[in-house]
Amino acid sequence: MPTKYESVIGLEIHVQLKTKSKMFCSCDNSGENQPPNTTICPICLGHPGVLPVLNRQALEWGILAGLALCGDIAAKTHFDRKSYFYPDLPKGYQISQFSDPIVNGGRLEIEGRFDGKNWEKKIINLERIHLEEDAAKLIHSPTGESFVDYNRGGTPLMEIVTKPDFRSPEEAKVFLQELRLIMRYLGISDADMEKGHLRCDANISLREIGKDKLNPKTEIKNINSFRAVERALQHEIKRQTELWNEGKPITVQSTRGWDEAKQKTVEQRTKEEAHDYRYFPEPDLPPISIKNETSNTKNPDDIYLDDIKHKLRELPQAKRKRFIEEYGFDAGDAHILTEDRDLSYFTEQILSELRAWLESKGEPEGTNEEIWNVNKKRLSKLAANWLINRFLKILGDQNKNIHTGNVTPENFAEFLTFFEQKKINSTTAQALLEQMIESGRSPAQIIEEKGMAQVGDESIISDAVEKIISDNPKVVEDYKSGKIQAAKFLFGLVMRDLKGKADPQTIQRVLEEKLGSLQ
Repeated sequence: MPTKYESVIGLEIHVQLKTKSKMFCSCDNSGENQPPNTTICPICLGHPGVLPVLNRQALEWGILAGLALCGDIAAKTHFDRKSYFYPDLPKGYQISQFSDPIVNGGRLEIEGRFDGKNWEKKIINLERIHLEEDAAKLIHSPTGESFVDYNRGGTPLMEIVTKPDFRSPEEAKVFLQELRLIMRYLGISDADMEKGHLRCDANISLREIGKDKLNPKTEIKNINSFRAVERALQHEIKRQTELWNEGKPITVQSTRGWDEAKQKTVEQRTKEEAHDYRYFPEPDLPPISIKNETSNTKNPDDIYLDDIKHKLRELPQAKRKRFIEEYGFDAGDAHILTEDRDLSYFTEQILSELRAWLESKGEPEGTNEEIWNVNKKRLSKLAANWLINRFLKILGDQNKNIHTGNVTPENFAEFLTFFEQKKINSTTAQALLEQMIESGRSPAQIIEEKGMAQVGDESIISDAVEKIISDNPKVVEDYKSGKIQAAKFLFGLVMRDLKGKADPQTIQRVLEEKLGSLQ
């Protein structure tokens, strides 16, 4: 039965920036890999008399993220104190941004369902992006004791607040996955949810379809994976729908936590109104001016928007679109090959080498551009097939990646040209690729050393077929009597005789011709 209600979902996302030092001090920002309470200082711990110093890199990265997400960068911004008491906050307040965030607005286009050719599009609008410091980490022991590791305290955080534009859990998950990819493309965060580099709280309410009024929201915390985001929202939609059907719609804001083991949300607290954090401007940090000018006499202490704009890289969506239009990849392959920034660069270098190889062949008709346009879709499909279905699988099985796989884009492109020219067949190609990964040597070197070149002389194949037919008269008689499997058996014998180095299609054709002449 169709539902009468629609879900209204907004996200609050914290992205941990991977600067070398913390947000307001010079402590090492890799504390998650260090023993507890070793990457700390009096500033981290809120000792009396200490003064914070803003991490310029974190500020610039916040602006960079705002540009990538089409936000309005503030001309002036400042930091505030957010006051609350909790064991993970030694100062008794958090340095954050409240009234003047570094970025206002913004948007991100997400891709919904894939119909086999294209992805559905939807714009998710942002409320704001602001910077703040992270709190320490609480560790609870099985015996009921709680410990505090202050290594994380002071880590630079970027909070991204969306508008309530999501209408399904799937959209929220896709948004987070795309946001993670953007952060990685920009190089400002690893954005790994399982490690806490990207954390998300989801706000959800229901309303009758066609209504515009927003009802009291339920905030869901403790969501540690993309799958958990989707499942937590699915569960909450089901729970709230049942309440609406019972005539008991939610009337009070509340906070619930996601219980991964029980696969349900659990109430943590109910609040009639927003908590009073007693925000006020941080007195120990001056306001910041972000200059939107291009002067030849710039003050090195100032922040210039134009300088940061030049650091903006091609983003995943633009790269996917270009992969389709420039290289001829289909939408599905383009999506996979741009899921990792390094893989996308690797792929582009391969296609560049393939184009150079194509041009070096000196095709008699057409310009280089015309020749490329005729062949690019076939070559891109060839590259995608071997990259996605073979190369990445082998790397994964061996716990390797693009950097540790020993294969350069030039060698991979050469490998593809050998396959394209039928100098090696698929069986040999698989073995060759594995040896390339193991040794780091070029395919030409390995082929010559191992004698892996495919038999290209059709007369050799013809002689091998005649020999197999002559040596197996009973199998030939079985074939004549209509047993199709006999032909497959003979095919296998020919392949074995030629040590798997001949083109299977050529063997099949010659075998059919020879057997046909015996009928």
